Amino acid sequence: MTASNKARPASTHVGPWDDEAPDSVPAPPWTAQQVQSLMAREKPLSPWRVVVLQAVVGGLLALAWWLFGTAPAQQVRSTVWGAAAVVLPHALMAWGLRRPVAQAQAALLSFLVWELIKVGLAVVILVAAAWLVRDLSWPALLVALIACLKVHLGAWWWLSRAVQRTN
Repeated sequence: MTASNKARPASTHVGPWDDEAPDSVPAPPWTAQQVQSLMAREKPLSPWRVVVLQAVVGGLLALAWWLFGTAPAQQVRSTVWGAAAVVLPHALMAWGLRRPVAQAQAALLSFLVWELIKVGLAVVILVAAAWLVRDLSWPALLVALIACLKVHLGAWWWLSRAVQRTN
């Protein structure tokens, strides 16, 4: 027994910062029925919905450049390349990760390989745009690229909120 234990009053209350407080209380294991009800209630989020939302944002940006741009044809073409640099690699990754994997190591390896392919394809598309597109509008390309990437992040949040509201 330490000196601090001797000086402590004889109360049964243990504070959250006390050494004697239990670190965690083990949760009881779930039954098969609880797991099945959770799986029935929680609909999985499809990565294809995110890809579609990214394509829609790219299309809306192209329409905005067409209506309000100073050089509409050039800006729309650049916007399409910028959106394609996000949408096509994400679609390829969603296609590549469509099958469930039984082992965690295999799932991680599969994810990392498809992530590498996704990044490589995005770089190839951006380099191709720089080489192939005459009079490339870099602001239009970058706005489309960033907006489609932000949709990728925001779509998961928005779609997961919609699933949570139905529960």
